[in-house]
Amino acid sequence: MNNVSLSAQNVVKRYGGVVALADGNLEVHSGEVVALIGANGSGKSTLGKIITGVTAPDEGQLLLDGRPVHFPSPQAARNASITAVYQELSLIPDMTVADNIWLAHEPMSLGLRVNKKLLRQRTHELLDLFKGTYGSTLDPDAPVSELAPDERQIVEILKALSQSPRVMILDEATASLDSQQVDRLFSLVQDWKATGMAIVFVTHRMDEVFRVADRVTVLRNGRTVGSMPIEEATEQSLVNLMVESKADMRVEKKTNSARQSAVRLKVENLRTEVLQDVSFELHDGELLGIGGLRGQGQEDLLYSIFGAIPFEGQIWLSGEPVHFKHPRQAIHKDVALVPGDRGQEGLLMIRSIFENLQLPSWRRYGRFIDLNRAREDASRMAQRLNIVMESLDAPVTSLSGGNAQKVVIGKWLLREPKLLLLNDPTKGVDVGAKGEFCRLLAELREAGTAILFYSSDDEELLNLCDRVLVLLDGKVRAELSNSTLTDENLVAASMGTSQDNGA
Repeated sequence: MNNVSLSAQNVVKRYGGVVALADGNLEVHSGEVVALIGANGSGKSTLGKIITGVTAPDEGQLLLDGRPVHFPSPQAARNASITAVYQELSLIPDMTVADNIWLAHEPMSLGLRVNKKLLRQRTHELLDLFKGTYGSTLDPDAPVSELAPDERQIVEILKALSQSPRVMILDEATASLDSQQVDRLFSLVQDWKATGMAIVFVTHRMDEVFRVADRVTVLRNGRTVGSMPIEEATEQSLVNLMVESKADMRVEKKTNSARQSAVRLKVENLRTEVLQDVSFELHDGELLGIGGLRGQGQEDLLYSIFGAIPFEGQIWLSGEPVHFKHPRQAIHKDVALVPGDRGQEGLLMIRSIFENLQLPSWRRYGRFIDLNRAREDASRMAQRLNIVMESLDAPVTSLSGGNAQKVVIGKWLLREPKLLLLNDPTKGVDVGAKGEFCRLLAELREAGTAILFYSSDDEELLNLCDRVLVLLDGKVRAELSNSTLTDENLVAASMGTSQDNGA
């Protein structure tokens, strides 16, 4: 394998008014593993997607072997021998393992048709790299849809490896693997280094940084703020780089009275495919945050409580044991969930604002629906949330992102829930809408609503929440409150670093 050097210099990427990367810089060479780390929203994945041609930079440049390059598509990056393994898998469920691994570069017979025998042989050779770490279901002819999450992740890794890359980006590639599989992957990484491959290793686990990396590069708020040989780094120095040095901006909590109010929600030993024995209590009028880097079980926690996914464990609402098997049961018990993907889960995009606001509430207006009363209620909610619209009858698609999110929230507030579950509700909305949302949360708390709030924005958790549960690998890594609810402790717990974090 020829020597390679890849460099991203002063890369900028904007999505509308949101700056995902303000000054991204990264350099990796043959036979080197560079760990790329940073808190939520720091720009890690954006930088990786620019390098692999998934998205185009607005400013800055990429250099490959010292020459400027531009990748207008992932295929263009692959043609330059740059591949990536993402946590969000790119596999096609209805296709076999072999067909997924070799898609678009299948071994051919005489250049005319796929050589099926050679395809299976090469797939077996790749699978043997992880031999002994997976079950019997993983073979070349198995449909990907029938594989366990760890087996799908292995296939994703082998798919990237089948391209014979000179540069490979591993973006949270260990997230679905067990400890034996991680050990095997790290052994393979050492083998790949020896052949001259350059590897960018994106991770949220601090221990993995020190196990596998030769150098570490840190992003914060879209900027590269440090890069150093691993022997010069410590866990504390890396956490310090990841956290912006500034005065304490947390909102001082006015009172702890919420902890003396009635327990609205009690969870004990909650388990799903992702969660492992999660337990906590939430009181009326309390805002309990869920923190941690994305994909650590936050969504599973909210959706299991709402009855949207199966779970094991015990849940009590106001002292009554419940085990919701369908969201309809949760709704009848005054539980509401604001989903993270408003387009897919929160709105009927082909219907009007009025219909969306009343979506879960039509039965409240009688067998023969009292449309006048329903419209009056919807109008009051639109005014309360300051939804900027042409009329209630306008299509919900006519709204801005922030106003569409207000409709998602408003449809549940019309039911006056006693327990409100929020799944990253301000993602993709502007600063003004965020401010209005924060004021709304204050009103709901004052009215006694119990709120369980996941946010990928650490500042929201720090400034709004009474307590924060930090999840890592499906477990509660720390419970932060009062003096322990700091940016440093939140980041450290998210990365699995030992701190004085109230765990």
